[in-house]
Amino acid sequence: MADAADINADEKPAGGIGRLLLPLGLAVVLGGAGFASTYLGFWSPLSLVASGKKEVPISTARIEEFVDIPQIVLTLAGPQVRTLVMTVKIETDQSHRTEVEHLIPRLLDSFNSFLADIDSTAFEKRGILDIVRDELATRAVFVLGKEAITDVLITEFRIQ
Repeated sequence: MADAADINADEKPAGGIGRLLLPLGLAVVLGGAGFASTYLGFWSPLSLVASGKKEVPISTARIEEFVDIPQIVLTLAGPQVRTLVMTVKIETDQSHRTEVEHLIPRLLDSFNSFLADIDSTAFEKRGILDIVRDELATRAVFVLGKEAITDVLITEFRIQ
């Protein structure tokens, strides 16, 4: 019997600093995971306390409209007499349509000055249409402002 009492006396009760660090470490890990999931947008703490009513979001979608620019007919410089015929549309929204229509003469002037400066051999190279579209869009933004224009569409591009 005395031996049994000695064996139990030598064992130390488990605990100490390990018993305190485990719950503290677990709380830090769970708190970090909760913060990360909220920060990444997986859930929101406000959605837990918000009422069951859901508000219908107001549609902020822009209704796109296309403004026709008069056909551009331009004689290309060079030894051969060639003519560039191009039709362009400006994509805009309802609120800027009147502004775009009012500034069509400036747009035409800007487009014509760019197109007249292009070397006639450049029209024979691959990818010229993308370059022309990008340059026309840049000039349209310069004339109309960034908010008024969505895109420039080339609906006809012909060299005769």
